[in-house]
Amino acid sequence: MMPSRFTALTLLLVTVSAVTRAADVEHLEGAGVMPEGLPFSEAVRVDDTLYLSGQVGVKPGTLTLVDGGMPAEARQTLENIRATLEASGLAMDDVVKCTVMLADMAEWGAFNEIYQTFFEAPYPARSAFGATGLALDARVEVECIAVVHEPAPAQPIREELIDQEDRVERVYKRPGAQ
Repeated sequence: MMPSRFTALTLLLVTVSAVTRAADVEHLEGAGVMPEGLPFSEAVRVDDTLYLSGQVGVKPGTLTLVDGGMPAEARQTLENIRATLEASGLAMDDVVKCTVMLADMAEWGAFNEIYQTFFEAPYPARSAFGATGLALDARVEVECIAVVHEPAPAQPIREELIDQEDRVERVYKRPGAQ
């Protein structure tokens, strides 16, 4: 009894999925926003996605928050994000998701006023929540995810899949099929 085309393709997909491509992971530093020696990367690139660590409104290269409360911290936080993105060859319009943590949700409106000066519609997806005990007693912390718009490297596994599909077609071709 000849296996069905469905069974053959299923077997093919199981075989191909066993041959996985390891993700390209790169830990990035060098924007000069955070001082050296902290136990996290400023950003991590995984294939075409850049994950930024949470940023607070510190003066670049220090662990000192800027003076001026929420408005000043929000602006510096977003400037720090911009610097981290630019160090990776990206811009604010490459950001697709932000997570905002506020020490006081009553400052949500004040944060939004500053936020809108750094992003344009269509805005990135965003979550915001109140948190106690932000790093360095900051009023706001923001982490972002950005997309890298350069072409992805060729995927040889895709070519293998096409070749294997052609072989399955030839081997399991239904009688009378053209």
